[in-house]
Amino acid sequence: MASALRPFTKALAVGLLVTGAAAATSDARADFRIGVVNVQYAVAQTEDGIRATNTFKKLFDKRQQDLDGRQTELEKMKGDIQRQQGVLSREALTRRMEDWQKRMVDLQTLFVEHNKELQKKQAELTSPIMKKLFGVIARIAKKNGYDVVVDAQAVPYARQDLDLTDQVVQMYNGGGGGGDDKEEKKEEKKEEKKEEKKDEKKP
Repeated sequence: MASALRPFTKALAVGLLVTGAAAATSDARADFRIGVVNVQYAVAQTEDGIRATNTFKKLFDKRQQDLDGRQTELEKMKGDIQRQQGVLSREALTRRMEDWQKRMVDLQTLFVEHNKELQKKQAELTSPIMKKLFGVIARIAKKNGYDVVVDAQAVPYARQDLDLTDQVVQMYNGGGGGGDDKEEKKEEKKEEKKEEKKDEKKP
């Protein structure tokens, strides 16, 4: 499940890094705060993430067992054909080989279909978790004055004291990302007022 999340989180992190780099060159560089979150790890450690992983694993195991069973059957069938080459007529042998080849193509098609199904299910399970997780990150960032929060996997190095991952997971599991829109709007209004006051002070 982790791999499906990687392109989206990296794209987000790169965008944030560009914003951070531009802001860091401003006069307010000394006040610029950056936080780091290992998004993939955080998702896996949330209660929702653990449930999603278990749900996905059950579906994956079921599909894998189906594929394994069909693969075993085809291997047995191929072995039978090879053992009977000297006994079967050319026509009968050709029919058996054609049947085996058709079943092999069907198995490959089924493999692709199962992969598509699993990818779709993974997206369905992780999308709401990611949305809620980003909400938690945003709330922590606003509350603690972070200008930018980046994904730990998108940067080569980050100081340990910048890592907010455990805090994010704790708040998520405590219901802190439950989408309290009223509280979030209040925070946004406060931020807007702060920005307005800053603009008034400018000459």
